[in-house]
Amino acid sequence: MAKCICCNKETTWGNDLSITRSHISKRNSRTVKPNLRRVKANIDGKVKRVTVCAKCLRSGRIKRAN
Repeated sequence: MAKCICCNKETTWGNDLSITRSHISKRNSRTVKPNLRRVKANIDGKVKRVTVCAKCLRSGRIKRAN
């Protein structure tokens, strides 16, 4: 399973609740997937291809290789 190397964000599971009137009538399972990117990044002075979430890229925690 793919995971962000910086923040360990990965696919999570939960329930999708169908609410009708005043009570929950059905529960369906759902998956929530993070926005993962495979990029070339500078890690410890070396260029490596890693999987990083878009939030870590945007915040500058991981620097892309040129």
